[in-house]
Amino acid sequence: MHHSAITGQRLVAIVLLGCVLFNYPVLSLFSKPGALFGIPLLYLYIFVVWASLIALTAYVIERLD
Repeated sequence: MHHSAITGQRLVAIVLLGCVLFNYPVLSLFSKPGALFGIPLLYLYIFVVWASLIALTAYVIERLD
């Protein structure tokens, strides 16, 4: 299989992972009152997942085999 096809499949998997992580059942786990370092849990979760998906995408695209 070509490198570009594998990269494309990995990017599709990252998009699907993002859809799952930003879907209601998972978000409801963090929509509770409380804060960590003064940041509400839901906001912190959304930011961490968003940053992680960006980092994972950059890793997949820039990876040299």
